Amino acid sequence: MSKIIAIANQKGGVAKTTTAINLAASLAVAEKEVLLIDLDPQGNATSGVGVNYDTLGGSVYDLLIGRKTFPDLKIKTKVPHLDLLPSNIDLVGAEVELTRMEDPETLLKKVLDGFLSPYDYVIIDCPPSLGFLTLNSLTIANSLLIPLQCEYYALEGLKLLLRTMELVQKSLNPELVIEGILLTMFDNRNNLNNQVSDEVHTHFADQVFKSIIPRNITLAEAPSHGQPVLFYSAVSRGAQAYLALAKEIIQKK
Repeated sequence: MSKIIAIANQKGGVAKTTTAINLAASLAVAEKEVLLIDLDPQGNATSGVGVNYDTLGGSVYDLLIGRKTFPDLKIKTKVPHLDLLPSNIDLVGAEVELTRMEDPETLLKKVLDGFLSPYDYVIIDCPPSLGFLTLNSLTIANSLLIPLQCEYYALEGLKLLLRTMELVQKSLNPELVIEGILLTMFDNRNNLNNQVSDEVHTHFADQVFKSIIPRNITLAEAPSHGQPVLFYSAVSRGAQAYLALAKEIIQKK
């Protein structure tokens, strides 16, 4: 049975897409069959694994509106064991157009029904909002992974996301749980980073991953080369941190 993990945080710039790309690649390197779903209209997860979103024959938008099926759109990436359901700018109109359809919050679940069984893990990169697309992700997911940058407003945003999750649990997906809170862009020389880390551990204890994603230049460079960081610089601290995260998740399953 596939484990479906939605990676979400309504705040932008917290390494959400970086986490989606590199966690998916790290699980694939562990020889798990992985599907990466890019549900962000910016298409950064798509380009981050080396796929040009400007030349796509279709995207997840076409899947949601029923124009194409999953086999039409699935792309095998250059990473063994890693497939991609791509996104592009067409998805921008989905928030308005698709909400007019019947049961719009379950559309993703309906169109993927029967197609996910070959995968050990499905990783969903959500847009930086709590709108329709993120709601669809939380409705289909088994768990929610929350990337959290160690800064002043981080906990306020986390509270809002957790309230949304509770609403989804009550009305749409009672099986949804927190996979974990992932501290990202962490610099242990920064007092504020350490203070926020301490506060997160105090409030959420065992829901915080042991793996911490450091502030690391290779993580910023790898997407411009269309590669997960493991294939750009396997020895970098960023690559090793995501390998450690994948190991934690595999051990939890």
